[in-house]
Amino acid sequence: MIKRLKPRFKDTNSDQFFRTDHLTGNLGTRTVRSGAVTITAQGLKFGLTMASTVILARLLTPDDYGLIGMVTVVIGFVQIFKDLGLSEAIIQKEQINHQQVSALFWINLLISIAIALIVAALSPAIAWFYGESRLIPITLVLATTFILSGLTVQHQALLRRQMSFLALAKVDIISLVIGVLTAQITAFYGAGYWALIYMQLATKLAFVAGVWLACQWKPGPPAWSPDIRSMLKFGGNLTGFRCLNYFSRNFDNVMIGRVWGAGELGLYSKAYQLLLLPITQINGPVYNVVLSALSRLQGDPERYQRAYFKAVLAITTLGMPLVAFLFASSEKVILILLGQNWLGVLPIFQFLMPAAFVATFTISMGWAYQSLGRVDRQLRWGIFSSGVNVVTFLISVRWGAVGVAAAYGALQPILIGIEVLYCYRGIPLRPIDLLKTLSRPAFAALGAAALVVLINQSIAAEINVLISLGVDAVMYALFYVGLWMVVPGGRRTFFEILRVTKEFKRK
Repeated sequence: MIKRLKPRFKDTNSDQFFRTDHLTGNLGTRTVRSGAVTITAQGLKFGLTMASTVILARLLTPDDYGLIGMVTVVIGFVQIFKDLGLSEAIIQKEQINHQQVSALFWINLLISIAIALIVAALSPAIAWFYGESRLIPITLVLATTFILSGLTVQHQALLRRQMSFLALAKVDIISLVIGVLTAQITAFYGAGYWALIYMQLATKLAFVAGVWLACQWKPGPPAWSPDIRSMLKFGGNLTGFRCLNYFSRNFDNVMIGRVWGAGELGLYSKAYQLLLLPITQINGPVYNVVLSALSRLQGDPERYQRAYFKAVLAITTLGMPLVAFLFASSEKVILILLGQNWLGVLPIFQFLMPAAFVATFTISMGWAYQSLGRVDRQLRWGIFSSGVNVVTFLISVRWGAVGVAAAYGALQPILIGIEVLYCYRGIPLRPIDLLKTLSRPAFAALGAAALVVLINQSIAAEINVLISLGVDAVMYALFYVGLWMVVPGGRRTFFEILRVTKEFKRK
């Protein structure tokens, strides 16, 4: 199946892998097309994953999933180091050559082998910690996936640099299909938890083959050049930020679980997961697309500024109303998705809302840091913000999951305000322009939420909760569009977004 992929680049000795001057002429069209492809692929992958989960849940046991989950905790953290941010370094850099990319390829491969050996060496400790000897062979086999990942880092980066997201989407989906089919067939024939391991191996192997076919660049012999040092520094700063971010994002779970136990942690983690789901479905797919586009414009401040704020407007126009609607109808959403037994999630869910609302655009700080090569500033911000978050969790955990949620929800809007001032200093972006960009979707989203809450409190009708949520959704959509129409310049901006959306669908 992979062999049918048409190679994106055929001449392995050509500099077409590295030149990007041909992209800037119609960058807007390329960005729209790439965004359409990436989000469509994300939707297909989400559907495939959910369908696979439904089938595998009937062939495997909770114990099977639990065994893999024990190892995944460790592997999830180590994944941060798998490419040391070198793929982003390739995407961001204005000029690259074959020698540089070849050197980074071998560095990535050596790092991947080292990580695989470290994870393999940790397998007895992981088994001892959980008191489960079966984790040793599981960890040893899954450690090999790091080596497979290391073989594709630079090829993926070259495809993203060239904005060849259609080729990447094809490889992604085909690889996932192969992995899912492998898991289902092996599970059907009694492989048990090994079916989940086979799925990961098959997906990774298919992905390696697909990426190398789509981008037929071949690395040369390793050779050092002075420019490699700057790219390693870029990747090191980015990896440092990701480590700090991972730690601070998970420290709240650690503290709640340590102090209050599994029940309280279950409520908190489920509320957090439910809130982040719509945001990740929007921000995740467009991250690489926007980063690639902005990196090509770093030498043109005026175009960079326009493209940046258009991207911010696009993600917040979609993300802010989703988060605000979840707040306005939070009890009904929880009853439908989780059931009556999970109503304890409600106050946590609501207190986390301010953090989720600003999270709809915090990804744009990463775009600015990385596309302009300012990841050293991103690392310094990570040190500061992670320290503040950790102290906040240590203090607020005495009031349980609700206390942590309330403190985190109140803190994040303050932190993002400080970060905007810090991030935008010395670059062609102004905080006032961000405020102008955010003002319309924020006003419409929050205003519509307030109107829905007011109507629900005024009319206490006893109707089916699913019907009631549907009525809320219709009211919210009407209010949201209506409020866009009444703000100054809102009508023109809203119809411009609709025009781009239609083009987005057509692409």
